Amino acid sequence: MAIIFATADPVYKQVTKSAKAAASKAGIQLIVKAPNEANLEQQIRIIENLIRQKVDGIAISPVDSDAMTPYIDKAVEAGIKVICFDNDAPHSKRLTYFGIDNYEAGRSIAEYVNNLLGGEGMVIAETGMMGFNNIRQRVAGFKDYLAKSSGVQLLELRTDGDHADQSIANIEDMIEAHPHFDAFVGFDSQASSSAILVWKAKGLRQFAVTFNNTPAIVSGIRNDQITATIDQSEDTWGNLILQQLTAACSGQTLPVTNRLDVKILTRDNLNAPGGK
Repeated sequence: MAIIFATADPVYKQVTKSAKAAASKAGIQLIVKAPNEANLEQQIRIIENLIRQKVDGIAISPVDSDAMTPYIDKAVEAGIKVICFDNDAPHSKRLTYFGIDNYEAGRSIAEYVNNLLGGEGMVIAETGMMGFNNIRQRVAGFKDYLAKSSGVQLLELRTDGDHADQSIANIEDMIEAHPHFDAFVGFDSQASSSAILVWKAKGLRQFAVTFNNTPAIVSGIRNDQITATIDQSEDTWGNLILQQLTAACSGQTLPVTNRLDVKILTRDNLNAPGGK
């Protein structure tokens, strides 16, 4: 079995850890690959090499859903069971997709920020690459909620191209340009991790609302650098990937879509049952 990540993201370290544990327990040889950064050409080479190796199953979070579709189809046509996770390629021949409803997650974050700010205020936001379907969906859900149901204003949204240094620079530049902002939103784990560093360095008290439940983000919540985060139960994804690929290889039919629940994780519910 093989897992192909979209990039070397901190979230995927959690996925790899649980996947390796599940593979070891089941006696499955596991291959884990990721581009050095969100790079389409690298991901294409990775999947083509796996097709040549004749692996039994591939779980992939595509860098570019449309561009990767013919390569996913090529793997399926070679007899490989392929599933998508986190970021979908809905027009491909993949067997299933599992992940959150990213549009609704974006709306949930917007509603949470709206309630934090009492229905008015100013927000800055940052994310990695708008080329990812899941990021575009999150941003769309966020913007739609603000436009239709809130007086909160999104002052600026910047992208960092999946580069940590650029992410930090973007956040610092926006803070300088909009010193009276009320809240920050990070749409991926890179933006979220960068916000923690900036909040620490500057001693900021504005709200910071983010995505993902990496150890750094959970620590940021405990230390009041992060107000809340969308918890996608990423630490269970590795097990779920192996379960679904094993089921597919044994001839079981998988649902076309497997939506995962989301939870807004805050300091108040961090230590509650099911919290971290």
